[in-house]
Amino acid sequence: MDAFLHQALSGLATGSIYASLALALVMIYQATHLVNFSQGEMAMFSTYIAWFLIQVGCPYWVAFLGTIAVSFVLGGAIQHIIIGRFQDASILSVVVVFVGLLAIFNSLAGWLFSYSIKAFPSPFPKEMGNTYMSAHELGAIGVMLAVLSLLVVFFRYTPLGLAMRAAAQNPTSSRLVGIRVDWMLALGWGLAGAIGSVAGMMIAPVVFLDPNMMSGVLLYAFAAALLGGIDNPVGAVLGGLLVGVLENLLGAYVIGNELKLTVALAIIVGVLVVRPAGLLGSIHVSRV
Repeated sequence: MDAFLHQALSGLATGSIYASLALALVMIYQATHLVNFSQGEMAMFSTYIAWFLIQVGCPYWVAFLGTIAVSFVLGGAIQHIIIGRFQDASILSVVVVFVGLLAIFNSLAGWLFSYSIKAFPSPFPKEMGNTYMSAHELGAIGVMLAVLSLLVVFFRYTPLGLAMRAAAQNPTSSRLVGIRVDWMLALGWGLAGAIGSVAGMMIAPVVFLDPNMMSGVLLYAFAAALLGGIDNPVGAVLGGLLVGVLENLLGAYVIGNELKLTVALAIIVGVLVVRPAGLLGSIHVSRV
């Protein structure tokens, strides 16, 4: 029973990281109705920025906040300079751009920081009395809940958040009432970049830092976003936690750790076949 509880609670901690990256995917999907396949590489590159700041002497939390700020600006700049130019292009063209960004960030990280594996520090103490969860696992859950709470407050109770929601749901009407839709999209990309950087900094102490560290994590995050609802931030968090627990339990007791990645693939296929909108996603019906 103790081993089962440890696997379940550890899965919640891992799932909270998947949930953070799934939130970033949802942010961009709400704005563009497209899945950003480069989100994982953007998070990885942001984590290298944090590592560099720590190496030059910045305290961890200063580097943490500085990385979030840089990632926010980087995400907004990518939308405003690159993605915005493909606003009227076909979906396939935009997907090719996303794949190109993935390759660019991966290669740029390897060129600037090398492909050698690096240790990334955790801000939480190494030892604690709880035998079921480590301090880093508890801290990752706390950080994810804090991010979700801030997003809920921002989107529901601030004029800027309401403008972003309006621009995502009905761009034409938003322009008629004076909302700068292009800037709202850039803000959405900036928030996605900032949230992704948090996910990268939380996962790096577990998997170590290298340019390919987010490839599997992105797949789990995509499964989490689909399971919870690709257009629902709360659903993305719920999906992330469920995926993390399922991954740990099935890997430990059913399929083995070597095949854990198939859990994410099975969830993606199962959700698309049974309920494409996810658990909390909205179902849109068009009259023809």
